[in-house]
Amino acid sequence: HLSRKRSSKAERAHSTMMNSDMDAVEAENQVELEEKTRLINQVLELQHTLEDLSARVDAVKEENLKLKSENQVLGQYIENLMSASSVFQTTDTKSKRK
Repeated sequence: HLSRKRSSKAERAHSTMMNSDMDAVEAENQVELEEKTRLINQVLELQHTLEDLSARVDAVKEENLKLKSENQVLGQYIENLMSASSVFQTTDTKSKRK
């Protein structure tokens, strides 16, 4: 009867250690899962930020092309005004006389 108490006490101790080990493994798995979830959320947030930045870059490129085109039109307009102006024509003829 005494040996049964000892073996049952040893079994309980062994069972407690196994439960403790399993709890530690579960806790570690939970920490890993939380870390993976946090990283996934961070990656998703970065993807959304990248999409936003890409859209902004496209919009800026489009605006830049529009402004370049407008600048060309204005440059041509100014050039036409200068060639039609008598003030600039006089300067041209003076320089030709020299």
